[in-house]
Amino acid sequence: MDSPRLVASDIDGTLLGLGDRVTERTVGVIARVVAAGTPFVLVSGRPPRWIPPVSGSAGLDGYAVCANGAIIYDISTGHVVSAHQLDPVQLHDVTHVLDKAIPGMAVAAERVVIGGPHLEAPYAAEARYSNPWGDAVDELTIGSRAEVLGRPAVKLLVRHASMTSAEMLFAATELLGDSVDVTYSTNQGLLEISARGVTKAKGLAEVAEIVGVEQSAVIAFGDMPNDIEMLRWAGHGVAMANAHDDVKAAADEVTAPNSEDGVAQVLERWF
Repeated sequence: MDSPRLVASDIDGTLLGLGDRVTERTVGVIARVVAAGTPFVLVSGRPPRWIPPVSGSAGLDGYAVCANGAIIYDISTGHVVSAHQLDPVQLHDVTHVLDKAIPGMAVAAERVVIGGPHLEAPYAAEARYSNPWGDAVDELTIGSRAEVLGRPAVKLLVRHASMTSAEMLFAATELLGDSVDVTYSTNQGLLEISARGVTKAKGLAEVAEIVGVEQSAVIAFGDMPNDIEMLRWAGHGVAMANAHDDVKAAADEVTAPNSEDGVAQVLERWF
């Protein structure tokens, strides 16, 4: 492709290298991208509160797409620009259906305030829910299932520690069909459920429209199944060498692994 006019990158397993940090080489190429007037957009399954440590180390202050496309987040102000949410009825219905397919599961719900800063307790979970990445105590409200599902949420998280995410996805899609969007960013027994049609591709398309960049001029990087739609949507989709096989199959190109600055290696062609 010609020099990209917008760069989009997943974070974990893609932009972050060894030790879950942005390397000096990658920071350098990001700085050149931004200096050229090209937006660099973080596109992640992460909630907004987990973006600042990455954006700060990478020197970014533009937009981020969070929660697999459900949230557009303004890094510079710390505010949520827009969000696509599941209402309590949908949350209850989806959970009721999945209880039959995945007995023994536990749920959590990610919440935001549109136009405002982070909530003090941005997500709620059942007592037996365990996050594969861990959580700070002040981020989490422990409650009953009814309390977890009783407010609108941008993402429903479904956890089963003795299953893989791929196994859970197979069971879930058989029953849920296309009523919601279901994906995963780790294979450690965690499904991430958003409103119907909400994907990283949708969120990235919204940011591209805001900044006035056409789809064909976007380059995107990713490594897990929740990146597939984004890589297919972008003018040029790049999978990491460490990516899931389905992600590689969906990409236009496979670069080096995240441990070898795969994102930087591609961007250095133009910047």
